[in-house]
Amino acid sequence: LGPNGAGKTTLINILATLVMPDEGNVRVAGYDVAIEEEGVKQSISLTGQSAAVDEVLTAEENLRMMGRLSGLSDAESRLRATELLKYFDLVEAAHKRMKAFSGGMRRRLDLALSLVVGRSILFLDEPTTGLDTRSRQALWEIVLKLAARGITIFLTTQYLEEADQLADEIAVITNGHIVAQGS
Repeated sequence: LGPNGAGKTTLINILATLVMPDEGNVRVAGYDVAIEEEGVKQSISLTGQSAAVDEVLTAEENLRMMGRLSGLSDAESRLRATELLKYFDLVEAAHKRMKAFSGGMRRRLDLALSLVVGRSILFLDEPTTGLDTRSRQALWEIVLKLAARGITIFLTTQYLEEADQLADEIAVITNGHIVAQGS
């Protein structure tokens, strides 16, 4: 939890091995991010601040493409896409091009893309920023369901209410430093 510019995204980028830390040691799922990047990458999924979808493709095509890029066979990719479209309530939009999607639908698809291949840790970087109240509530429900399935979720937000609703543990970050931490 922290304001804009506090260092939340930088922290996520370090934990996801996208940026190396300037100093200190960081471990994710038991792996050192500086020397065991592959172990970290095999343990995590990441959903960034903006939807990382291909605008030309449909929802189903985006999911199938991610499956193939992640090493799934064509049949496995189709099956996983079908499962995720159902789970994220996107079945009716499966064959629509992304340019027709609302912000909330884009975020749900973006989250679905990060779950094509099962990982034990999911990083969510400000997943509800810019969403309307209804879309935010729908995404909260999905996050809570994922946590109930045993997925560890590391979420950054600038909204106290969101942290209160979704987090078991909260760390407040300011200027790149944790200034408070607890339940």
